Amino acid sequence: MNLVIGSDHSGFQIKEKLKKFLQSSGHTVTDFGCYSEEPVDWTDIALLVAEAIREKKYDKGILIDGTGGAMPIAANKLPGIRAVCAYNELTAKFATEHDDANIICLGARMIGDLVAQEIVKIWLEAKFSGERHQRRLTKVEEIEKKYMK
Repeated sequence: MNLVIGSDHSGFQIKEKLKKFLQSSGHTVTDFGCYSEEPVDWTDIALLVAEAIREKKYDKGILIDGTGGAMPIAANKLPGIRAVCAYNELTAKFATEHDDANIICLGARMIGDLVAQEIVKIWLEAKFSGERHQRRLTKVEEIEKKYMK
């Protein structure tokens, strides 16, 4: 899969380890920053990744900040983006099966390296179930059309 990844400074270490894990699993990974532990604004990185996903330049995106809750705020401002915070295997699975999330957000201060790897692995392997969940996503698209002009 062709993936894009980004983090703020608090997620830098996990991002670097996740990149290696994903590449060793056969994925192509493009890094949109940050590139050190120097402080950056999470909004900037979230926007870069969300724009790339919206423009269909990559299959899916991964964002990592301190809690996993900040970056989806910015990413979800773009139409068509479904960024979900996942903190365990079940939230990762449902992010795809129920929400068809195209970006997963992780909290580096909330989970460790191995948990992050397992979350991303499950998220990438899961399939969108459609069914009643598609009806709900269609309603989200209607909200986007109404308010995101």
